[in-house]
Amino acid sequence: MDRMPERDRLDLPGAPRRGPRGPSLDPEAFGQASESIARFIGTGRFLVYMTVFIAVWLVYNTLSPDSAKFDPFPFIFLTLVLSVQASYAAPLILLAQNRQDDRDRVSLEQDRQVSAQSRADMEFLAREIAALRLTVGEMATRDFIRSELREISEDIVEEIEDLAEDTNESSSQQSTGR
Repeated sequence: MDRMPERDRLDLPGAPRRGPRGPSLDPEAFGQASESIARFIGTGRFLVYMTVFIAVWLVYNTLSPDSAKFDPFPFIFLTLVLSVQASYAAPLILLAQNRQDDRDRVSLEQDRQVSAQSRADMEFLAREIAALRLTVGEMATRDFIRSELREISEDIVEEIEDLAEDTNESSSQQSTGR
């Protein structure tokens, strides 16, 4: 049985071709250029420039002699130029919007992380404040200590007075008993 070489088999993927490739573009540089073009296209200055360009085109091709006109009345070439400009402007604007969406997505994710960290910090601080309040609530204040000391000193004074009375009674009983 004759075996087919692997390069002729259709049921296996072919080897990658190593041929001339197109020019390599830096996607970041291309994206930045497209953003700057899209920013310019979205300005009033661009609209004024386009209006002046079209007005000059129309005036020249309307008022100049027939031999000097390069785009007579239906202005087909002007339509083509504007179509080409629009066909390049739309993808550049979309590319710029996609890049802005990517930046917004990254920024939103960073905002979420900062918000989550802030929330965790606030919860931690709230727990710490609650613990401090409990600790302070259990601490003896100066007035509490004074009142306790007053009560203890009154108890001591009463005890001393009771002892003094007992001593006086026992000495009076001893003196009467003799």
